[in-house]
Amino acid sequence: MSRRLTDLSRSGTAECVRSGTSPGTGSPGAGSPGAGSQGAGRDGAAQAAREVVELLEVLWNRGGEGTSPAPVSSSQLRVLYVLDRDRPINLRTLGDVLGSAPSSVSRMCDRLDALGLIERSPSTASRRELELRLTGRGEKYLRDLRARRETALLDVISALSAAECSALAAGLNGFRAALEDGEARQAADGGGPASATAP
Repeated sequence: MSRRLTDLSRSGTAECVRSGTSPGTGSPGAGSPGAGSQGAGRDGAAQAAREVVELLEVLWNRGGEGTSPAPVSSSQLRVLYVLDRDRPINLRTLGDVLGSAPSSVSRMCDRLDALGLIERSPSTASRRELELRLTGRGEKYLRDLRARRETALLDVISALSAAECSALAAGLNGFRAALEDGEARQAADGGGPASATAP
């Protein structure tokens, strides 16, 4: 698994080099052979990224997350991420961020509340609304989860050279920036993210 992830990290960087683009930016570099080659490079990078995501899903499960005292689904985990980033937040806003129906979001929050990972309290803005936030247990759950994932990633990244690590970091930062820009434009246009899967 670690060897496969390392090979895919290198192949993603190589695709950017072959297409004459900077990692994560998609911008033509000096001597770019043209739009056709650039498109092929992007296709290769997208394929490599997709394969890495699939391998990471296996790696996370193999890393012992399934033995957590409070396992959560991927959809519920998205709720925890949002609450960690935007706190406090009401149910309606959370549904907008997740792109999920209110009933689905409510069920996810019921489950997380029962696990002691989130809490609800009256909103300071409106008595008819409830604010959602992480509990101390919820914050610890995310800290432990992230620590396990970073440890697993370091095992893979340690096989890369310094230059490959720099290229990987640049590519991932560019990918994250492009993703955030896309979400911001979508929100400005009145659209929402893809619907989350119900728990």
